[in-house]
Amino acid sequence: MLEYSFMQNALMAGILISVLCPLVGVFLVLRRYSMMGDTLSHSSFAGIAIGLIFGFNPLLSAFIFTSICGIIIEFLRNYYKKYAEIVMSIVLTFSIGVAILLISTGKSGANVNTYLFGSILTVSSSDLYLISILSVISIILLLFLYNKMLYITFDEEGASITGINVKLINYIFILLVGATIAVSIRIMGILVISSMIVIPVASALQLNKGFKSTLLYSILFGFIDIILGLVSSYYINSAPGGTIALVSVIVLVIVLVVKGLVFKDLH
Repeated sequence: MLEYSFMQNALMAGILISVLCPLVGVFLVLRRYSMMGDTLSHSSFAGIAIGLIFGFNPLLSAFIFTSICGIIIEFLRNYYKKYAEIVMSIVLTFSIGVAILLISTGKSGANVNTYLFGSILTVSSSDLYLISILSVISIILLLFLYNKMLYITFDEEGASITGINVKLINYIFILLVGATIAVSIRIMGILVISSMIVIPVASALQLNKGFKSTLLYSILFGFIDIILGLVSSYYINSAPGGTIALVSVIVLVIVLVVKGLVFKDLH
């Protein structure tokens, strides 16, 4: 398996994704923004379509378009403070409309299914370089802003009062979410990217640990999900996105069962 360069690229990209997705996901889940990850992952479809039709790198165009959609969501949140789901629906509808319009023209000239479902065969060396650059920059930014983002996550108003530029950090975080989705498209596919952002965090939250421990366990579960999913997809010749998503759900169920048994024994 490891003698093939495409599998080496897929595993290296998978390792980066397994760190970045849960790292971003912890903040999204704890801020009740899980649906934002889902909305932006589907919005990336329009970015992919734009890249394919106009000859840009699809991952780069997906990052740019997804980031713009994220900024629009953050901007519109001020107008629909009590109805955040309306903003998500507006952006999702617009993005899917753009994607379908462009793809239906028949000018995309590529197999769109590889972007929808993921593929271990399509991670080229240039894709891996782009994924690596976006991942490293995103991880460094997240670590640099860690304390401020932690404060904002649990008390946005309090963070604003203490002088933290909440709006700026929220916009930076949106860009990080866009980058996370862009780097995950090749492996995960557009339809299930959000599962890797949310489900490892859901598994880690069941352990009832502190924030840092939850973050580390999220990354651990993400790593297990990605590696098992990629290896399984290689041997059964399936789309990696769906396989990884199923593995992540199975791992979550195992965590819930083990937790239930341990809790039962203690009582």
